[in-house]
Amino acid sequence: MAYNDQEINNLHYKSALKYDKRTFCEYYMSLIKLKQVLVFSFFNSNDYNSKIIKIDSFFINFTIYYCVNALFFNDNTMHKIYEDQGSFNFIYQLPQIIYSSLISTILNVLLKFLALSEVNILMFKKYKEKENLDKRVTNLNDKLKIKFILYFIVGTIILLFCWYYLSMFCAIYRNTQYHLIKDTLISFGLSLVYPFGIYLLPGIFRIPSLSNRRKKRQYLYKISQFIQII
Repeated sequence: MAYNDQEINNLHYKSALKYDKRTFCEYYMSLIKLKQVLVFSFFNSNDYNSKIIKIDSFFINFTIYYCVNALFFNDNTMHKIYEDQGSFNFIYQLPQIIYSSLISTILNVLLKFLALSEVNILMFKKYKEKENLDKRVTNLNDKLKIKFILYFIVGTIILLFCWYYLSMFCAIYRNTQYHLIKDTLISFGLSLVYPFGIYLLPGIFRIPSLSNRRKKRQYLYKISQFIQII
């Protein structure tokens, strides 16, 4: 019943004053473990999510990035590659990389709603009474089974679609594969790198809000919680 990182990060202000004794670095690392997809999938064991499903979700995540980038290759893109004699034009490809990253991120957030079980288990933990415990456990198990079944159905459909589309694309546009792979690696790489920068910000507000108990700095705490949701 001890708090894990997710629970501590989401505590109400008064509870955080009482229980959150972490330093800036400890809080920052907790966000990286929760938000950076590579660390979250392979190196974070302090949560209530299935390790196998997290790893599976990571590879589906990459596949979605790969396929969405391919969807953005149109006649104008092909003509530009022809004009550049096959060289990679980063400036021209940058908007495509940004758009595909945003769309892929949204799709993966929706898929994670089915893949991750921590939210359901944390809601279960909030009720500490023993009344109807067996019934609540049964309900929790049923909800998780339904979520996981839907996740694997949706994940399989996504993988089949991506496999079919990418196979056709790479068979027809063989000389464009280099550009597609490079776009995919850049957009996916951005999703791996940006958490290390953006999650420095919540600690700048959270740690000062909790450092002085005599001064009420709840507004700073709320700002930090808002940023950590991103």
